[in-house]
Amino acid sequence: MITFACFVPHPPLIIPEVGKENTAKLEDTAKALAHLERELYASKPDMVLLISPHTSNYGNFFTINQQPKLRVNFKDFGDLMTKLEFDNELGFGYQIKESCEDNLPIILTADEWLDYGSGVPLFCLAQHLTATKIVSIGHADLPLESHLKFGEAIRRQINISSKRVAIVASGDLSHKLHEDSPAGFSPRAQEFDQSVIKLINEKKIDDILHLDPAFVKEAGECGLKTLMILLGIIKELNYEPEKLSYQAPFGIGYLVENFKV
Repeated sequence: MITFACFVPHPPLIIPEVGKENTAKLEDTAKALAHLERELYASKPDMVLLISPHTSNYGNFFTINQQPKLRVNFKDFGDLMTKLEFDNELGFGYQIKESCEDNLPIILTADEWLDYGSGVPLFCLAQHLTATKIVSIGHADLPLESHLKFGEAIRRQINISSKRVAIVASGDLSHKLHEDSPAGFSPRAQEFDQSVIKLINEKKIDDILHLDPAFVKEAGECGLKTLMILLGIIKELNYEPEKLSYQAPFGIGYLVENFKV
């Protein structure tokens, strides 16, 4: 049973020990994430299925992390204090692989330390869910349609499970919104972000799926593949999209979207 679903950004600067005074520039994002944290806690999940664009890359293979203990720190960003630890829901991850490996390329990994695309959402959403198990999933170097199909396969596995499952898809929109953006500036970046947000909230999954690849590449995003896995999981549900916030103070589009299920 799916009890919760959201799409969230992963700015390390929202971590107090990393962002320090810069965290104030992410106030709207922080408030939206705090709202989601309460929603997630109230949904009482048995496990959180976490989809990140920054897991270890294995080319055309989707990844499912099978390391028993999953740990988070932000030492790469200068924070030596913040640490989190979760148990992995190993059985469910293995069941996903078994159920769809004949149709989709999947590899099992064993990464103890989660990437920041996983760590930031866990810090913001799951600090009070330390007894809740995690399933860590990564995307592949495959078309968006394959990611939608992967999400559909995951949903089928959820449907035959007795678990209460929360879905958290991590991803940022365009990295080229300002002249000083880390990936450079694109005059079409804002058009991309607003188009994706509009299509999400109008539930036009096929239109997202068929966005011009050149347009997507020009935007320099890192969220569409994780979004498509999420949408594949929930698209048959009676869900209601809710945009909680959108900010881009550092030239990267940070969307916080709740999918009320």
